[in-house]
Amino acid sequence: MPISPSICGVILAAGFSSRMGRDKALLPWPPVAEGTPAANSFLGATIDLLQGYSDLVIVVAGNNAAAITPVAYAHGAFLAVNRQPERGQFSSLQVGLQEVLNHGRDAAFVALIDRPPALPRTVQALREAFLDAGPEVWAVVPEVKRGEELIHGHPILIGREMIQAFQHAPVTATARDVEHQCQAHILYVAVDDPRLAINIDTPEDYARLSSAEMISGEKLF
Repeated sequence: MPISPSICGVILAAGFSSRMGRDKALLPWPPVAEGTPAANSFLGATIDLLQGYSDLVIVVAGNNAAAITPVAYAHGAFLAVNRQPERGQFSSLQVGLQEVLNHGRDAAFVALIDRPPALPRTVQALREAFLDAGPEVWAVVPEVKRGEELIHGHPILIGREMIQAFQHAPVTATARDVEHQCQAHILYVAVDDPRLAINIDTPEDYARLSSAEMISGEKLF
């Protein structure tokens, strides 16, 4: 890990959202009743979050580029397009990380668009842990306890060594494959963030999020 890494934010937003029926990047955040004007979206809120802890933010789009480009630009993010999003999320990760390197940065927060933005204190904790870690740490990953289960969430923060590991992996690989191979270089950071345990894949998932008031004793939004 560099002594003073320059950090990008990378948001993977190229998915087809087939089970949701509409682009998850454009879901209102915080949730609002249908027909009510939204204050922000999943994508806009995630850009805003990462901008506070990184030099710049890159959004990876796919076939939805025309729909999400106005949001990315309105929030001051850069856009990268995965021309073959059908290859899956790992291909979008490789596209985004190549842009990190193209911009001369050494590290990257990687966030997924299928969940609410993490709490700011989570991103701050990851950044502090990464900057305080020794060269043997290539990535920091947040983990939250849900009942007796430990859940690893996003965003993760990765250094140049982990970026290269992802970039050198075959496109048929998955992020989990690479993380497993680099397990000895990953630092898990315990956080108190109820949003990390939430995935939004279907309208029912989003409806439950919209009606949720408290998780682990804390409001979601």
